[in-house]
Amino acid sequence: MTPSPAMRTKARAEPPPAPPGGVADSLRSDLSALYALSQHSRYLFASPVGPFPAGGAPAYLPRFVFFGPHACDDSWRLAFLAGFDHGDLRASRALVALATRLTADSETGHALNLTFFPLVDAGGLASGERGRGLAGARWEPGAPGEIGLLQHDARQRGYHGFVRLETAGRGEDLIVIGVRGPYARAQSPDLELITSEETRTFPVRFEADGGGPAREGPLSLTDELPLAPFELTLRIPGSWSDDAYQHAAVTLLERFLRRYRAFQAYGQHL
Repeated sequence: MTPSPAMRTKARAEPPPAPPGGVADSLRSDLSALYALSQHSRYLFASPVGPFPAGGAPAYLPRFVFFGPHACDDSWRLAFLAGFDHGDLRASRALVALATRLTADSETGHALNLTFFPLVDAGGLASGERGRGLAGARWEPGAPGEIGLLQHDARQRGYHGFVRLETAGRGEDLIVIGVRGPYARAQSPDLELITSEETRTFPVRFEADGGGPAREGPLSLTDELPLAPFELTLRIPGSWSDDAYQHAAVTLLERFLRRYRAFQAYGQHL
């Protein structure tokens, strides 16, 4: 798939400025390396969206798009989101690590069209504002800042699914995998997005919500999208070390992608 001229132009943009601080500086370094990598990759392209106001200055929402080998306009499209609160940037760094891995092992994303938003709270990181509630925000037209950009992108791209990477609540010592949308009601193992086979070696608790319309997050757009997307949320315990956190997140998301590739072949024979 050939990226648009706008995508190639925006690939030269720099990540948003970050205030001093160990984790923030580490994320900035990770993003800078990913921007540089995208300049030479056949599959990964940087295309920040914005600007939007953040603390009296313009800010951009980092976005990276991965077109796997043999991807085309009809390929299945997934959006990955992390960094809903800049107070905990481990999910952001893990999502950057996943995008970096895909450039080295592109077959994991064979024929898939993947968009990565590793830092949803870009405005909060730039301005220092905390507690913005982006994880539970409703995606609707006219929403301010990053949510407005995300809902506009979702309408344009028509994603088949959204994958959220977050930190689990305090006291949670298991990885929580939640599924909302059509596949939460699946009865056949062939239609499960992720199974115990993919989560082996990790302590995991599954949650499924196949109920009514979502009031928050990307699925609050469902009635206005051409497809009925799913939402897969992966929450890693906050008590885990940074290395264990990133290893679990990247490993499980890679396994999910390999399984999800089978959905393409399955769908073609329905």
